[in-house]
Amino acid sequence: MRAWSLLLWAAAQAAPAAVLAQTSSPVVVSAKIDDAAVTVYRAPGRGGGAIDPNWPQGFAFITETRTVTLPAGTSVLRFEGVAEGLLPETAVVSGLPDGVIEKNRDARLLSPAGLVDAYLKRSVTLRRTSLATGKVVEQEAVIQSGPNGGVIVQTAAGVEALACSGLPERMLYSRVPRDLSAKPTLSILVESRTARTVKVQLLYLAEGFDWAANYVADRGADGKTLGLTGWITVANGGVTSFPRAQLNVIAGRLNKMYSPPLPRSTPGSLVLKCWPMDITSTHPLWELPPIIEFEQQYDEAAAAEVIVTASRRDRRAYALAPPPPPPPPPPAPPPPPAEDLGDLKFYRIPFRVDVSAKAQKQVALLAKDKVAVEQLYAATLYDFMANRLQSLSMQLRVQNRETEGLGVALPAGAVAVFETMGGRRLLVGEAKIGDKAKDERVDYDLGSSPAVQYMTVVRNDPDPDFRLWQVTLTNARPFDAEVEMLIPFALDPAPEGWERRGSSWVWRVRVPANDSLVQTFRQKMKGG
Repeated sequence: MRAWSLLLWAAAQAAPAAVLAQTSSPVVVSAKIDDAAVTVYRAPGRGGGAIDPNWPQGFAFITETRTVTLPAGTSVLRFEGVAEGLLPETAVVSGLPDGVIEKNRDARLLSPAGLVDAYLKRSVTLRRTSLATGKVVEQEAVIQSGPNGGVIVQTAAGVEALACSGLPERMLYSRVPRDLSAKPTLSILVESRTARTVKVQLLYLAEGFDWAANYVADRGADGKTLGLTGWITVANGGVTSFPRAQLNVIAGRLNKMYSPPLPRSTPGSLVLKCWPMDITSTHPLWELPPIIEFEQQYDEAAAAEVIVTASRRDRRAYALAPPPPPPPPPPAPPPPPAEDLGDLKFYRIPFRVDVSAKAQKQVALLAKDKVAVEQLYAATLYDFMANRLQSLSMQLRVQNRETEGLGVALPAGAVAVFETMGGRRLLVGEAKIGDKAKDERVDYDLGSSPAVQYMTVVRNDPDPDFRLWQVTLTNARPFDAEVEMLIPFALDPAPEGWERRGSSWVWRVRVPANDSLVQTFRQKMKGG
């Protein structure tokens, strides 16, 4: 029992000693980032949808290089201007000669709402200015509630709502609270045997970032090729900018464990609400001032002089030679090639990028001309859709091969397809694609086609182990339609030369223009 008492006493003495060491140690502030690299990972559950504009659901791995000057002994090193969504448990600092004792994330930012929140139940100075005399009056007040939903203060005269007196007023604070930072800050307690200047690297994961891929496909006049361009959109939802950073993005799905929600840097906006004190009959009806109309005098001589001057300038302008055309812009850096990172794809942007706070940035991903494309109409046979006329989906299919003009890894994203009609570029449709590897098939589903339809009729076979399907395809287009139908069941007899896609058969057939055809299949039931 005595041993336990000694241990408890030692722990009680050690904790205040650690706190005292941190509060009494000199503070070194690192406010400048010498170099930064930002590697952005997509939101795991977003798929091909839009980025959340309020708080992106992805994350980033950030590497900061800074130069700091440390005194001899123990000191508090404050890294100001880290990412707002920094996960402190992932932060690693390298380059410190004698190591790190502890880390702290200072989450509360300096703002009007943050000051009110920090001074709850504390005294402030309330300064008011009389509208009639201009006299300034100051009085002590205690903030009783706020900052959201109104700020209530208590003075010697009673309790009132801030900004509801009808006078210009403001609150004055004696000092900035120590736990409020102007920028998101990571504090560490470090030890250095001697005073020195060192270059350190700060590495951490941060939430509030995301990226998406977007593609634009221009279909050629022959209908057999595409011009395909791709863009990477990177979003930074935090309050910290990273100028001239090395930007990278990671494509693919990786397993990331759940992280508890971070405390937001600010308690929200400062909201001041008042209750109406008057009614419409409180003040007498004010008379509107009379409308004074001015008659503009027209000076014919001045007008003639202006016209003559203008005509002289016009003749002089015609006499001058046109200015030379501006020089062409320098060519853009080549699109970043994809690198393998395990089963993920790593895209390195080949130039420095400003990853600005509360903003999105777009950089080029790819630019390909003459990509071979095939137009077809697709559907899947299901028995619950029998005896109903159904439209087939129009697809544009690209084979992601070098011989077909492509042959690059394509991150998941949205594509907008355009065609040129009568000299005008018009939108044909939009589609979503998943992550596509090299040599993989890429299908753009552009919507249903009412001109190419099908109907199925399902009947029982004399043998209970089989069913009969009759499929009728109709094509109202003035050209042949290439149709591809997935048959997700066993066929008897098994067709020869057909493609197998998973557990389904792929039936490819060409339907002549303004014509129809009928095909019968025999389904083999399970267990038959």
